[in-house]
Amino acid sequence: MTAMETQPATAATKTDEPAISVRSLWKVFGPNAQSIVGSPDARLPRAELRAKTGCTAAVVDVSFDVAPGEVFVVMGLSGSGKSTLVRCLTRLIEPTAGDITLEGTDLMKMDLKALRDVRRHKFSMVFQHFGLLPNRKVIDNVAYGLEIRGQGKTERREKAQSVIDLVGLQGYEMAYPDQLSGGMQQRVGLARALAVDPDIMFFDEPFSALDPLIRRGMQDEVLRLHHEVGKTMVFITHDLSEALKLGDRIVIMRDGAVVQMGTPDELVGAPADDYVRDFVRDVPKSHVMTVRWIMRDQTPDDSVDGPELSPDMVIRDAIRPILDGGSPGRVVEDGKVIGLVDRTGVLSVIAAQESDA
Repeated sequence: MTAMETQPATAATKTDEPAISVRSLWKVFGPNAQSIVGSPDARLPRAELRAKTGCTAAVVDVSFDVAPGEVFVVMGLSGSGKSTLVRCLTRLIEPTAGDITLEGTDLMKMDLKALRDVRRHKFSMVFQHFGLLPNRKVIDNVAYGLEIRGQGKTERREKAQSVIDLVGLQGYEMAYPDQLSGGMQQRVGLARALAVDPDIMFFDEPFSALDPLIRRGMQDEVLRLHHEVGKTMVFITHDLSEALKLGDRIVIMRDGAVVQMGTPDELVGAPADDYVRDFVRDVPKSHVMTVRWIMRDQTPDDSVDGPELSPDMVIRDAIRPILDGGSPGRVVEDGKVIGLVDRTGVLSVIAAQESDA
């Protein structure tokens, strides 16, 4: 049985049209790049491909859908192709081949005028380097995208103020960027991206230059804002803990290709290969995996008065109710008991955690 076959059933697939749909996307840098697409040479190690053809395959035959309202994380080490991928999704870099649709509209067929309009109205980007205008106050930096759209000063300042309040920058409206800390500057960048009310937000390693405490605070801020405004988010990172914290689903890339795609508990519970297994080795499984992974079928001898658990509850949160109770926990979904979790299941995860340490 393969790793993917051992994964538990997940929630029903969303029936909405994808916010983003990507099919067979390639980006090859170098001469005669098109000839590399789909060829056996594309699977050569990068150094061999460069030596043989002078080309670098930065994104290799990547396909996925992003659901409306989803936080979709793309992660990998430096050189994995993740940042090139997100730039292809916005056509800041032109893909060599493949299809990209944005809410059903073919992004690859758009001319420059249509593409500029989409960038102004449909999506926004938050980068690692804030890109704030040093000679403009916070409120005018936040309102910049609205100014580009041609909105009047009063209207755009009202909108900018509402977003400044949303990200917790009240009182700093008249400050200049160099008067703010790094974390506060990143809040300005986040507010600027939100001010244009995009359908989709792209984050390219926005917090990697921040101190750890500030970084965690900004991650919490993104989660809070996502809960409040419900934007579709594509988040690029090289940090596994950040990916697990933020992502509804995660793609792990290596050498331009997708190694595995799944929910955080799927990646930790059933890594597709040794590369992913090495990535997640130090992750406490009980902090990520849900009780779906350890539930078992109910038998006639089981008591039915144990604690009620959600199938999406992480195992860590189920440990105390299970160990303190005299009966297995009942995993309930849509009012129906779909399985039981007992002491043996919980302790097996804790034991596996200890052996991996």
